[in-house]
Amino acid sequence: MATELKMPALSPTMEKGNLARWLVSVGDSIKAGDMIAEIETDKATMEFEAADDGRIAELVIPAGTEDVAVGTVIARLASEDEGIAVPVAAKAELVTETAVAAPAVREPEVVVKTPASVPQTSAPIQAGAPLELDANAKATPLARRIAAAKGISLAGITASGPRGKIVKSDLGIPSLIRPIAAPPAAAPITVPAASAIAPPPAGVPVETVRLTGMRKTIARRLSESKQTVPHFYLTARCNLDPLFKLRGELNAGLEHRGIKLSVNDMLIKAMALALIEVPDANVQFAGDELHRFGRADIAMAVAIDGGLVTPVIKGADTLSLSGIATTAKALASKAREGKLTPEDYQGGTASISNLGMFGIDEMFPVINPPQALILGIGAGIEQPWQVDGAIGLATIMAATGSFDHRAIDGAVAAQFMAAFRELLEVPLRIVG
Repeated sequence: MATELKMPALSPTMEKGNLARWLVSVGDSIKAGDMIAEIETDKATMEFEAADDGRIAELVIPAGTEDVAVGTVIARLASEDEGIAVPVAAKAELVTETAVAAPAVREPEVVVKTPASVPQTSAPIQAGAPLELDANAKATPLARRIAAAKGISLAGITASGPRGKIVKSDLGIPSLIRPIAAPPAAAPITVPAASAIAPPPAGVPVETVRLTGMRKTIARRLSESKQTVPHFYLTARCNLDPLFKLRGELNAGLEHRGIKLSVNDMLIKAMALALIEVPDANVQFAGDELHRFGRADIAMAVAIDGGLVTPVIKGADTLSLSGIATTAKALASKAREGKLTPEDYQGGTASISNLGMFGIDEMFPVINPPQALILGIGAGIEQPWQVDGAIGLATIMAATGSFDHRAIDGAVAAQFMAAFRELLEVPLRIVG
């Protein structure tokens, strides 16, 4: 009996995904753990792993199909001894990816040769010429085809994919490719009736760009947040000069280890400790229940091409500053390279979004459901301040917390903001 393979939920909030590419064809034998498809989510592009042994009996959903609902049957798997019909002309085809808005060109024939007969070359391959691929290279079919089309040698490329395979992101090719196959029309983003989508004003030059899956998800989730979560905001202004001084001293001692603490690393640590000091702020609304967390997992906002992701630093309250710095740097790099795994961005008890490096004075962020708290960080600005009982100049930062009033009351929120400010202004408590 055939086994149904269904669109997996690659994150707790995933409702649909794009089936970007099949890595197998009808009739192929596979084993548990083999990669059989590439699936695009709102967070990253990931390879779908087979859970059972067998042979591919049918590819139900074509490559290039967008907005496939979680749980939809995408393929069927037969046992090795079960007969299946494999149409010669209709064997599942791996859809060629091409640059957005690029003119259609004839796909070159792929010729696989042994290493002995393939000269190493980095010269670009001419359109219409056969592509020569290294038969022994450990790479996914997608990475092979891109490398051939771009004239990239796979030798010496560091692999980051499963089982040591080179994947698309390892090639350093920008994500400007989309499947040729015409996908079904995507469902429109649900908006209130009173907020009908208006056309652009007449006579104004305009470029209309289709939303990516990530941007659709951001629009939907944050619209839902503002419509369903009763936000309220508190701002605390913090003197950063003691933090700057301590950071300089700590970095001098960490230089030999190749670690450099950022202000954001110290803000994450201070936020985590403040949540532990005020546990009633480290909560999540759950209808008739309230979840109170015993650990501070901080989701940090990272801007990437086309949107925003929030990888999570787990147990930030117990990590050292150097541990937070190392983890934050690794997660930010993975986010920008599109290599985040579900484990990297699942969960989080609260979020932090820092726009200080862009010179923003103050921000009021939108809560990231189902969390009940997000902290928005502005730039440190030199201004008059009371310093040691007298008026002097100090570097002052505005930190604004957005709170879910269903879960957190004003007094609790004020206690959290006061604890956060005190940790910044007496920063030895962060490392103590």
